[in-house]
Amino acid sequence: MPLLSTIASSSVKGFGFGANVVGQESYTTPGTYSWTAPAGVTSVSVVCVGAGGNKSPGSFPGGDGGGGGALAYANNIAVTPGTSYTVIVGATNTSIGYAGDSSFNSTSVAAGGGQNGASGGGLGGSVIYGTGGSGGRGGPDAGSYPAGGGGAGGYAGAGGAAGVNSSSNGQAGSGGAGGGGAFNTTNGRGGGGGGVGLLGQGSSGAGGVAGSADGGGGGGSSGDNGTSNGNGGNYGGGSSQNSAAGGAVRIIWPGVTRSFPSTLTGNL
Repeated sequence: MPLLSTIASSSVKGFGFGANVVGQESYTTPGTYSWTAPAGVTSVSVVCVGAGGNKSPGSFPGGDGGGGGALAYANNIAVTPGTSYTVIVGATNTSIGYAGDSSFNSTSVAAGGGQNGASGGGLGGSVIYGTGGSGGRGGPDAGSYPAGGGGAGGYAGAGGAAGVNSSSNGQAGSGGAGGGGAFNTTNGRGGGGGGVGLLGQGSSGAGGVAGSADGGGGGGSSGDNGTSNGNGGNYGGGSSQNSAAGGAVRIIWPGVTRSFPSTLTGNL
């Protein structure tokens, strides 16, 4: 089990006995971990978000925007108390290709990372195993106007795509997903894509407004907004700069009574 310093909000918690054991654990720092099923825990529900894609290689101000990471979840996954399961949290990168995938137990649940900026904008990550939504596409290179990032995927819909030029807004997310970013006037950059929350499905994020002081896409399901500096919102929002967000994995139990997208998914 990782140290609390690697887990956001110190969200490890568990109580009860036998079939009534209740708890949760969140992994929000990129890396590979080993989660051990606590005594009495025989089923879990898991949500994974892939890392966001960065802008295409090259100097400011040009560059295609990165795609948002996908979100995937699965419920009532059988586990054995005392047995360890591999958790992978996807990381961003600055090379050509895709950001890292996030997963639980390899093929139980897995969400793909967004594509780093490519011609026409980086593609959003895809759901690999489980149910959920793909990430939104990043915006295309608009010359002196850097493109926005795509939004992170949602529990029941895709992340919003970024605006396609300096005067077009980013699309809103759907099904609790993050919104796409748009060009902003504060520093002449594309706004980052909106992230997504890990506590279950909530409202979808709004698209960034082109020509505004911000331009960042709104976070979905209480996730973080993208920023005017091009930062993607946690967790998994795409970005027009080299500052996308890494992925995340959250485990809740018991899986027979706590299930995504919205049944007792908060911290208990």
